[in-house]
Amino acid sequence: MIGIGMLSHTGNNVAMDSYGPISDNANGIAEMAWHGMTDPETVKARQIMADLDAVGNTTKAITKGVAIASAVIAAVSLFASFMADINKVAPGTLTAIDISSTKVFIGFLLGGALPWLFSSLSIRAVTRAAAQVVQEVRAQFRDKAVWEGTKKPDYARVVGISTRSAQKELIPLAIISVVLPLVVGLVLQVEALGGFLAGVILSGQLLAVFMANAGGAWDNAKKAIEDEPRDLAANTGKGSERHKAGVVGDTVGDPLKDTAGPALNPMIKVVNLVSLLAAPIIVQHQTLGWGGWALALVLTAAIVWAILQSKKSSPAL
Repeated sequence: MIGIGMLSHTGNNVAMDSYGPISDNANGIAEMAWHGMTDPETVKARQIMADLDAVGNTTKAITKGVAIASAVIAAVSLFASFMADINKVAPGTLTAIDISSTKVFIGFLLGGALPWLFSSLSIRAVTRAAAQVVQEVRAQFRDKAVWEGTKKPDYARVVGISTRSAQKELIPLAIISVVLPLVVGLVLQVEALGGFLAGVILSGQLLAVFMANAGGAWDNAKKAIEDEPRDLAANTGKGSERHKAGVVGDTVGDPLKDTAGPALNPMIKVVNLVSLLAAPIIVQHQTLGWGGWALALVLTAAIVWAILQSKKSSPAL
């Protein structure tokens, strides 16, 4: 019923989420189109757009919080279904999860660590894609015709880099999300898998909320510094050390609020769904034979490969 209640606000949430990118892009277009113009009306219009952009960051953060809450509610529902499914296949097998059990505690720790691993790898993916875009832009700017405005830059190549990176970087992250709960279930059994799910839900929702709020706050902090009068002696405005620190914060905040944070929502749901589907099979094979251990080793190797792929260094700039 809570989930249905949240869905009843979908129209409002979509409107608030759409407002953020629209105001952000409007501000960006104004900055490019009116660059260097100093007449009072233009300056006033640009300030209004910058203020609307800051409001848009806040509305996006709010809708991300709603999305996180929705994911957690769905995960809790799936967690209850996980317990019910196990007891349907093998009645009385799992009536409660004993956190003091060594296996369960290990599963709980692994589940709590997964969102942090997933987030760090997704931020690395953004860094690599951004470095490729910078390289492409530098290569195109070496053409004098682009500088003189007689030739349009090849925007499609930059869009293509972003698209390819998004698809390529998704593969290792998807493998980790799907395979890790299977390994925990096979090796540590279903009660530990229940602890694993509890750890994912607890750690994931806290981390997602932090990323959504911190990313929006750092973005708006940079805008607040840019609104200050430029005075390098007083360390205010654009070009100051405060502004440089704000730019660094915004550079970190963007992948937090736009990539790693929102990506945790589907990750939590995928982990719970995979566990829910695999639990009835795992509970019927409590003792692993040679085939089970071989499967567990193959799945573990897949996780190691995915982590190594996602930890590749960014191209040198």
